[in-house]
Amino acid sequence: MAVRVGVIGLGFMGQTHLDAYARLGDAVEVVAIADQDQDRLGGKQQAAGNIEGANAGGFDYSKPKKYTDGNDLVSDPDIDAVDICLPTPAHVPFGLKSIEAGKHLLLEKPIARTYADAMKLVEAAEATDKVVMPAMCMRFWPGWTWLKKAVDEQAYGKVLGASFRRVSPHPKGPFYASGDASGGAALDLHLHDADFIQHLFGMPRSVSSVGYSSKTNAVDHISTHYGYEQVPLVRAEGSWAMADGFGFRMSYTVNFENATAMFDSSDEQPLTLSQNDEKKPVELEAGMGYDHEIAYFVDCIANSRQPERVTMRQAAESVRLVEAEVKSVADGGAVVLG
Repeated sequence: MAVRVGVIGLGFMGQTHLDAYARLGDAVEVVAIADQDQDRLGGKQQAAGNIEGANAGGFDYSKPKKYTDGNDLVSDPDIDAVDICLPTPAHVPFGLKSIEAGKHLLLEKPIARTYADAMKLVEAAEATDKVVMPAMCMRFWPGWTWLKKAVDEQAYGKVLGASFRRVSPHPKGPFYASGDASGGAALDLHLHDADFIQHLFGMPRSVSSVGYSSKTNAVDHISTHYGYEQVPLVRAEGSWAMADGFGFRMSYTVNFENATAMFDSSDEQPLTLSQNDEKKPVELEAGMGYDHEIAYFVDCIANSRQPERVTMRQAAESVRLVEAEVKSVADGGAVVLG
C-alpha cells in the first residue's frame, strides 16, 4: 500500500519535494497539498530557488486535494504523513500538531528558530512511534554521502583538514528579509554545513566565528573554525550576502593523510580525488539529495523503522551549534559547547 502524504507549503522547497515524490512512483501518493496561494495550489506558479533542476515541475497538481489552511490538511484522515515546507517560525506549531494528530512527519530545516523550541519537537518525536524526520538533505547528497563513507572507513587515512563553503546572493521575499524570522544565512543556509560537520566528526568542543550582517538584522555571512581534538583544522563559510548575479555554490575540500577530495557544485564533474600524483573524477549516484532523503523517509514509514541517518535530536543539536557560532560572532571570541 502506498504511503499517503500531504505537503504543506508550496514554495521552492515544497515544489521540490512534490517532484521527488512524483519520481518515487507507486511507493507513495501525494493525496493533499496546502498553501494560501491559489496559483501555487494549481501549479501555475513555480517558485525560484538556488539549486538548478530541483524544482522541475514534474508533479501533477490536478490529482491531490487542495487546502488553503494547513491545519485542515493535518486533520485529514486520508493522510499518513505530513511534509512541512513552511517558513521556519511555523515549523514548531505545525510539527507538534502533526505529531499530536498521529501522523508521520518530514520537517524542513531548520526544525526551529531556536534550540529551545527545537527541543519541544524532539520531546514530542521521541514520545511517538511514528516516523518523525528532519529534512537535512546534505546527509543524502551524492558526493557528500561519499565523503561520509570515506571519513568513517578512513579510506584515505585520517582527516587532516576539512573546509566547507556555501555562498549565494540574498534570496528574495519577506521571510528572507527578516533576520528574526529566518535567522539569517547562519541558520537558514550555513546550517547545512554545520550539520554535516556534526555528521562527520560529532559536536566540536568549541567554535570561533566571525561574520557580519548586511541584508538582515541577523548574521548574513559567517566563517567558523570548529575545535576538534581528532582533526587539526575544520572550518566552514556560509553567506547569502554575495552580489546579485554571483549564483549559488556549495563546495568542500577535505585533505586526508593520503589524498585530497574536492567537491564544487558549479563544476561539470563536481567531485574529484587527488592521489598519487593524479587527479581523477569520482562518479556519483544519480539524483539529488532531496530524492534520496524523501525515498529514505518513505522507506522508513513502509518498513516501520525509525530514521538513523538523521534524527530530530541531531537536527536540534545543529541549531544549538549555529547558535553558538552566532554568539561567537557577537562576543568576538570562542564559545565552548558543553
